[in-house]
Amino acid sequence: QLLGVNESATSNQFSATFGKILIWTLIWAFFATFTNYFFGMIVAMIINKKDIKFKKLWRTCLITTIAVPQFISLMFLSKSLGTNGGTINEILIMLGAIEKGNEIKFLEDQLIAKVTVIVVNMWIGIPYTMLMCSGLLMNIPADLYESARIDGASPFKMYAKITLPYMLFVTGPYLISNFVGNIN
Repeated sequence: QLLGVNESATSNQFSATFGKILIWTLIWAFFATFTNYFFGMIVAMIINKKDIKFKKLWRTCLITTIAVPQFISLMFLSKSLGTNGGTINEILIMLGAIEKGNEIKFLEDQLIAKVTVIVVNMWIGIPYTMLMCSGLLMNIPADLYESARIDGASPFKMYAKITLPYMLFVTGPYLISNFVGNIN
């Protein structure tokens, strides 16, 4: 009977741990996929506007995260986000946003670490999506936007009725495979 109690306790502990990991994995996959996708699309739309100056410079700045190997980028970020002597905490101390001894534990506090991982993933992933969306945005016929403007459509309505459906139609398989990849 003692053996049965231990098996039950171990089974309950396994179930609880598995449940937490499963929930975090689904949260991670959702945010890692859709924050990169929508923010990348927004950045591409901003850069592709006609009145934006230095388009090549903005694209180049964003693409540097792709040019630098991810291992080096992530090692740099781990040093920058560290509690003791981390660059970000030091900057926040110099700006007076936090006090010495009250550093933000980007990599040690469980909730903050999860948010930090999602933000770092966005920093690395948005440029990929921006490049893909830039090319797709250039293929949407300008006549559609011109007709919508004449009909009095707001920028949000044009995005919701023209840009987003076109982008989702073309990038649907990418989104699905990216979501599944993030789950893995």
